[in-house]
Amino acid sequence: MKTPNNNDDYDLRDEYDLTKMKIVAKGRYAPHRRAGKNVVLLDSDITDFFPTDESVNEALRFIIQAAKIPFRSEKEFKPA
Repeated sequence: MKTPNNNDDYDLRDEYDLTKMKIVAKGRYAPHRRAGKNVVLLDSDITDFFPTDESVNEALRFIIQAAKIPFRSEKEFKPA
């Protein structure tokens, strides 16, 4: 493939049919990559403790389960 002689010549060649080209968002967070997913960015201090998706999910599930445990009031608590 030859490199162009003139660096200021950015015109497309006539053989390119732009009507057939799709406009696609690029990058990690493009809509087609996020479809059906929740993307959350964690701070670097958090990623030290939760390096994988699985570890984050496990910790969040643990918190959800802990939140379902009913709290006992001091009146209900009877020391043995």
